[in-house]
Amino acid sequence: MKLYGYPADGLEPEKVVPAELAEVTLCATPHELRRMATFLTSCATEMESMGRVYDHVHLSDRLKELEASPHFVVARVGSE
Repeated sequence: MKLYGYPADGLEPEKVVPAELAEVTLCATPHELRRMATFLTSCATEMESMGRVYDHVHLSDRLKELEASPHFVVARVGSE
């Protein structure tokens, strides 16, 4: 597993480059964490059933109440 992120520094989208992260701190409510756990379980099931066709899923696409939150994306590992 690798973690990537983008700084929230106001750059134009085409100039933003992902950086590999050493650590992630998730500040969330218990309710948000439970919803994210359900989302991650769903992603794992979907990834297994779709195989190589699975690309990525945005948390905010599945949990509309988190649309205003920073983007959280689950992506398939390229070599699997």
